[in-house]
Amino acid sequence: MKKLLVLIVLSFLLSCGQNPEEMKTKLAGYWVIEKVEMPDGAERQFQMSNTIDFIELTGDSGVRKKVQPRLDGGFTTSESAERFKLKIENDSLNVYYTTPYDNWKESVLEARDSLLVVRNKDGKIYTYAKFKGFSLSE
Repeated sequence: MKKLLVLIVLSFLLSCGQNPEEMKTKLAGYWVIEKVEMPDGAERQFQMSNTIDFIELTGDSGVRKKVQPRLDGGFTTSESAERFKLKIENDSLNVYYTTPYDNWKESVLEARDSLLVVRNKDGKIYTYAKFKGFSLSE
């Protein structure tokens, strides 16, 4: 019973936290994965990733590509891309992906200038930070 109450309160706080229309404006850009939270509560931290997710939006649709940053500030881009459509359903922002091989949905839990959190169909929660580039002076 206690877990149910915590889940209800958490869901309420998350749903009241951000307007889905506002979240749509924060999705575009380069995102690097920080961690994945499993449905059982286990977490996997990512200290460094050589692959960045690039999200490009046009209205309520877009493309997500995997890119690799180069030291010169550019990116090496893969040829594969995942096309998606954005839909607001029940006060939530959902992303519907389509590829020649599969279709799936992710729910955006949080989208800010420097943070992106999504939940996939398996209940895994992915946390991304905005990619800042490399600095050789640090």
